[in-house]
Amino acid sequence: MRHPDHHPAPAPSAPAPVAWIYRLFWGTTYAAVALFMGTVGLAVTFLDPFEIGSRPAQSAGDDSGQRLRSFLSQGTLPYRLNRPINVVVMGIDRVPEAAPGSPESFASRSDTLLLVRLDPQAETINVLSVPRDTQVEVPGYGLTKINHANWFGGPQLVKDVIAHNFNDLALDRYVRVDTGAFRAVVDAVGGVEVVVPQDMVYEDQTQQLYIDLKAGRQLLNGDQAEQFARFRHDIYGDIGRVQRQQMLLKALQQKLASPQVVTKLPQLLEIVQSHGDTNLTLEEMAALAGFGLQVGTEGVKMVMLPGRASDSQEFAASYWLMEDNARDRLLQDYFAQSPPTVPRNFSTMADLSSPEAWEGTSPEGSQRDGSSSRRPDLLSLHIAVQNASGLPDQGYAMAQYLRELGFWNVYVMEDWAGVADTTQVIAQQGDITAAQNLQRHLGLGAVEASSTGALDSDLTLRLGRDSLGIGGIQRGIQPGIQVDQ
Repeated sequence: MRHPDHHPAPAPSAPAPVAWIYRLFWGTTYAAVALFMGTVGLAVTFLDPFEIGSRPAQSAGDDSGQRLRSFLSQGTLPYRLNRPINVVVMGIDRVPEAAPGSPESFASRSDTLLLVRLDPQAETINVLSVPRDTQVEVPGYGLTKINHANWFGGPQLVKDVIAHNFNDLALDRYVRVDTGAFRAVVDAVGGVEVVVPQDMVYEDQTQQLYIDLKAGRQLLNGDQAEQFARFRHDIYGDIGRVQRQQMLLKALQQKLASPQVVTKLPQLLEIVQSHGDTNLTLEEMAALAGFGLQVGTEGVKMVMLPGRASDSQEFAASYWLMEDNARDRLLQDYFAQSPPTVPRNFSTMADLSSPEAWEGTSPEGSQRDGSSSRRPDLLSLHIAVQNASGLPDQGYAMAQYLRELGFWNVYVMEDWAGVADTTQVIAQQGDITAAQNLQRHLGLGAVEASSTGALDSDLTLRLGRDSLGIGGIQRGIQPGIQVDQ
């Protein structure tokens, strides 16, 4: 095994690393995933049953593309998804010397990686955001960052890395996108509406980076959406950027749900095709789009891989260290993938009687050190309360009410920059069951599976106008209540 901080040189044909100035990767990733999730709100005719992978890719000389575009222009999609599939979507670093859309343009690091499960039986689309610095074992290279996998060995090595580090999760298809698509997609649909949580101002001429956004709810064009996602100069750095990526995905998905967008589907398909590389056929892309029509916005769940930033004394490089127990729960809940029954720690045959070999794989949810992978008790969950009702001090009042109900691990965070009509119970770590239980305790709100709440919370309670009157909350109370910060 190589030293954990050793980054081996890839094959000579691989591109040289590029500065993060070129990392516009994130935008096109949103475009690809949002189109998979894109619902257009129209009645769809499924003409032919179609199971992913049952047909070979069409050759460039046939008329499949023209036929599919004809269906899209008529608002119909002729294929359907018949079984759950897992897709990995990667946003690729820019390769300056490579021609756009060429094979060389996709041979760099993948600074954004999303695992997407589309399940027609459950009628859900689940998205797991994997931070680019996540430490994984790459077969043949040792411990390194997950964003090296595509650079070292392309989609096949990425598939192997996911299986090796994510409980043998099998990937059916991959999508890689280069720079340019997201900005074009956002402009094509007329912009996206998001709440910018704080003023974002940053300029670096040497990096060609100019960001100037004001806090509050606003409609962002493609350039502004790029600024929103590229901003990283807050206390959360890249992890905060992952959170903003999910906010943009949600906003773009909602925009794609508009019936008016159907006329733009051929244009959107052209954008993704011209900026992407995938082993999905056109028919399979149509099947995914058709499934998106069935699911709707309520069936889409997004979460970030739980973990922590490595300490400067642990490794020479900075890593995102995944939490094994939380990963196992998310893979079970969101991808129907159970933890392995053989040691996950060993890349080669080893003595299975060794206690270290079975770390994290003991039965009945218990670890060999006595810790548990079971969900924590609801009352002990770390709950962040955020006021988005438009009235002062509602967060403090709700925190006091939660304490009266027995929730002791509660704190109040800074008010939301916008105003919400409906309270959100955000499953920040993906624990939908806990979010639903809290919703039942309060008798209000909508449960949302995303990582758009407080990053250090288990659940984030974002109070809307519908929270007024709950537990005696009317016009708020003066701050000063003893609430954990």
